[in-house]
Amino acid sequence: MSKARMPARRRSVLISGASIAGPALAFWLDRYGFDVTVVERAPTIRTGGYPIDVRGTAIDVVERMGLLPQIRAAHIASRTMSFVDRAGQVIGSVPIYEAIGSEAERDVELPRGTLTTLLHDATCNGGVDYCFNDSIDTLHDDGKGVDIRFASGRRARYDIVIGADGLHSRTRRLVFGPEASFNHSLGFCFNLFSMLNDKGLSHGGIVHAEAGRTAGIWAVQDNPRVFGFLAFTTDEAPDSACRNTEEQIQRTRAAFAGMGWEVPRLLGAMATADDLYFDSVSQIRMPCWSKGRVALVGDAAFAPSFRSGQGSSLALVGAYVLAGELATHDSPEEAFAAYERIARPFVEANQALATDDNGAFFLPRTQKDIETRDRILAEITRNGTAGMFDNTKARVHNSLRLSDYASV
Repeated sequence: MSKARMPARRRSVLISGASIAGPALAFWLDRYGFDVTVVERAPTIRTGGYPIDVRGTAIDVVERMGLLPQIRAAHIASRTMSFVDRAGQVIGSVPIYEAIGSEAERDVELPRGTLTTLLHDATCNGGVDYCFNDSIDTLHDDGKGVDIRFASGRRARYDIVIGADGLHSRTRRLVFGPEASFNHSLGFCFNLFSMLNDKGLSHGGIVHAEAGRTAGIWAVQDNPRVFGFLAFTTDEAPDSACRNTEEQIQRTRAAFAGMGWEVPRLLGAMATADDLYFDSVSQIRMPCWSKGRVALVGDAAFAPSFRSGQGSSLALVGAYVLAGELATHDSPEEAFAAYERIARPFVEANQALATDDNGAFFLPRTQKDIETRDRILAEITRNGTAGMFDNTKARVHNSLRLSDYASV
């Protein structure tokens, strides 16, 4: 592929979504000479939030953006995850980075809000225009451009539109149809919320699991607040598995009834949390990520689910490749086809990490899964982690080489 070049004229691009994929794409498109607008329905960039990981090829992306020093400075450096029984007795512990397949000397874990803020700030000094408190209402692609009517009533026309608006993307729904066609359940529903760190937890997590239900507490360094986590199996379709907040609270209480350890306290904290986030554990799998002058990136196109640990990294890599292809093709359709040809093998390999047998170690479905996990933990206690975890995941995280594609 040839080096990225400045287009003959400044083509206009609308990006829907200002989380990770959207600002990352805006950064590169602005660098390549596009006229970029980002629309976001929230009133501002979302700060705070749970920890996320930047791994493998995504580290190369943020390094090329000049953001790696700031991202490394925000590294959380979690240490261990401990597994306990219903009485709170430790069954065993694992080093976080070995268990999740990260490269301890290279990969970074940081608060989600820190990454989104860094990406946003990196685009504010350029020509990127952010429109908060708004969203796409209707979209019409006539083959020569895309007419947009926003929820605010404003109308505008763009050469290209990109949906970077997450798992439940409205852009995807407007262009490709209902979410149910693309949302594939991995069989769990989860709840995430913050609560007081009244146990003095630090730099890691504690998990208690029974067949089909898992409870956990995660401490970010020595923060006075921790994240509570409650996940349970469900047979419902992804688009109906999680409804309004009160219904979700009741379903979760029923799913965890009678469970020991800290679960009653977690249920109480969930019910009163002002930051409760819940959803199905699912992936977006699409036969094609574009149609005409509209394309998708990040979770909107290929959400891998948190079980893969690769959502943020795929967003960063996908944005980089998409921007490079738009910068080297006059035709959006040709650019989108090249973007998909390059990125899809990497995306699908990383999505597969969420569906392999290792997932049962953290979210066991059956008693057999729990017994297998406990045998592994006992072996680690006796002999350490040598040979217990291979580098398969790290190889997948690094399986796309940026040196083969566009550079600034």
